[in-house]
Amino acid sequence: MNKTQKTVSSSAKKQLSRDELLKLEYQYCSWGDTVHYVEKPNIFARGKGSYLYDDDGVEYLDLQMIYSAVNFGYGNERLNNALKKQIDSLPQLACQYLHEEKILLASRIAQRIERTFEEKGRVHFNVGGAQALEDSMKLVRNRTGRNLVFAFMGGYHGRTLAASAITSSFRYRERYGHFGDRALFIPFPYCFRCFYGKSRESCGMYCLKQFEKLFETEYYGVVDKKTNLCEFSAFYIEALQGTGGYVIPPQEYFGELKKILDQYKILLVDDEIQMGFFRTGKFWSIEHFGVTPDIIVFAKALTNGLNPLSGVWAKEYLISPKVFPAGSTHSTFSSNPLGTAAGLETMKLIDESDFAAEVPRKGRYFISRLKSLQKKYPEVGDVDGLGLALRIEMCQKDGYAPNKKLTDAIVDIGLSGKLSAGGKARGLILDVGGYYKNVFTLAPSFYITEKEIDLGVDLFEEALVKALRKTS
Repeated sequence: MNKTQKTVSSSAKKQLSRDELLKLEYQYCSWGDTVHYVEKPNIFARGKGSYLYDDDGVEYLDLQMIYSAVNFGYGNERLNNALKKQIDSLPQLACQYLHEEKILLASRIAQRIERTFEEKGRVHFNVGGAQALEDSMKLVRNRTGRNLVFAFMGGYHGRTLAASAITSSFRYRERYGHFGDRALFIPFPYCFRCFYGKSRESCGMYCLKQFEKLFETEYYGVVDKKTNLCEFSAFYIEALQGTGGYVIPPQEYFGELKKILDQYKILLVDDEIQMGFFRTGKFWSIEHFGVTPDIIVFAKALTNGLNPLSGVWAKEYLISPKVFPAGSTHSTFSSNPLGTAAGLETMKLIDESDFAAEVPRKGRYFISRLKSLQKKYPEVGDVDGLGLALRIEMCQKDGYAPNKKLTDAIVDIGLSGKLSAGGKARGLILDVGGYYKNVFTLAPSFYITEKEIDLGVDLFEEALVKALRKTS
């Protein structure tokens, strides 16, 4: 037994130091399943409410909550207890058998969608968001017999091979060869940075007209004008772009887009993996835009980030057993009892709460505080939000040119755990997105208080001031 092996085997007797753990991580952990933004990543020991704590007990206010997965706070006693109870009764079960929690959870989700959109459908489970996304692709291909899809520039749908093919960033694909089924990427209505250089006040929805133009002639490569048959089967959307920077489209955009899609029998697939379960103040973010999707993909907050569970809802004609029979797809842990138990309790919690009022109210307060920073600092170029999905776009002093350097400095300062707002040493956890990696995408716990919002803004301003000094 060598020295390193002895260190690992004795870890149960003696807690390893942070440096010792990082040394082991450096030697034995793949960096491919995570992201090393800093030389020495933080190691956290516990979480409660809106906070994470490192092994020194330093408190970090988390304003991203695992990319909008922990909507209901770390250590949510009610949801944790549901998981513990399931562990003691039926913790595992092969997906070819039924258990009560799966049936009740699928029923609750399908019935809620039926009430909202007046559309009958069914729910199909998997483990991660990307896997559910791929299941939706099978539903699309099964119905249409076609594999090509539209997706948006700035869109993010996952990192499996198929999900990477419809995620706009080439960086996620470049190591892995040719992607024959890569989506055709369409500019998103990102009005702060219009792809076409237009102004929202006078553009007349120019971006949508450019998309519609693709269907004018067969020589634009998407439609046979003699039969009106389109080569593309579906359009994959995020009603609010997640990793793309929480970009919010104009209110009327998706309604007009759906008219075009319906004309050419193109399915609308709505990715709610980040924005579902009241993140935007409605159960599904697409509800803000008055459109009924053909398929909805969801994950993350369904279990509050506990045991992973994802799912697909589709209209009856797409997913009924007559057209999508048993064995059409398979995953060993697709409807695992731990996940479905946590998901069922999450749905009960949602039904007993008033997130439809609370989330927008807290979002408005948060936005008002961020707008005050925008007035003080020209580098805060854009502030926007829907519910508690909030964006802060960092710019140069002109208020427009992207400022990734400043953004990165703010992140590092927050992770240092050495901010002093609130009277003690604290850290701040922020997530960065956007086309130029200069947007803070805030997704706090739904239970965040106004006092914690004030603290978050104060910590952010302190980090911003320090970063300005560092980068000037």
